[in-house]
Amino acid sequence: MTTTFIGGGNMATALIGSLVAHGHPATAFRVVEPGADARLRLAGAFPGIALFASCDRDALAGATMVVLAVKPQQMRAAATALAAQLDAAPVVLTIAAGIRIADLSRWLGGHARIVRAMPNTPALIGKGISGVYATAAVDAAGRDAATAVLQAAGEVLWVDAEERLDAITAVSGSGPAYVFHFLEALEEAARAQGFAAADARRLAYATFAGAVALAQRSEHDPATLRAQVTSKGGTTEAALAAMQAAGVKAAIVAAVAAAAARARELGDTFGRDD
Repeated sequence: MTTTFIGGGNMATALIGSLVAHGHPATAFRVVEPGADARLRLAGAFPGIALFASCDRDALAGATMVVLAVKPQQMRAAATALAAQLDAAPVVLTIAAGIRIADLSRWLGGHARIVRAMPNTPALIGKGISGVYATAAVDAAGRDAATAVLQAAGEVLWVDAEERLDAITAVSGSGPAYVFHFLEALEEAARAQGFAAADARRLAYATFAGAVALAQRSEHDPATLRAQVTSKGGTTEAALAAMQAAGVKAAIVAAVAAAAARARELGDTFGRDD
């Protein structure tokens, strides 16, 4: 399978790197990247990879999949340039946030074999999760090919309606920032209790990582796990009571709702042709 990436930034580099690490030869990939420095970086990282400064016939010839890995603001121009070279065969996988399939298909001259994915930044280290939706024109083989690319960066969750990707964006796409915000607060709390900055960070990171690992290995849901470590009249109960009084859980739910609403707004904005 030959895959052409449009855009050679961090996410494309991470996906190619993970695929190469899983046994795919670098010669199976092509990257269209206008930036000379970025092309040099890719050439050094993946000897044998084919690099192109612009989207031309050679970049697309024989490709079974095209991955659009450009910023949302660049997508219309990239898709328009691609349309002139794209035949009916390749599956087009877009990982650009907020770009709806109908708009992308229009910019691609009506191309219908489109898979839309919403990855998150832990994909950069192979620990991400991507929400994915495909049009009916994408057959099982096309879905499997898209899954194979995205699984190189972590877990894959298929959804049955494109609108669900706005919720994916709000929960897991923006989610790493919520985790970092919590880690910031836990660090600050540790420093307020007298710990040095390095020790405060170590306590925060290890606590979060350990709790997530424990939850993933447990048969219980988070509510049960929380109850198991909350002794009546103890320190954890006091902390959770303070969080409840401050409305922490409700604020997180509201934050995700706000992110989902903004994702819908951005989809409207990015899809305009004016």
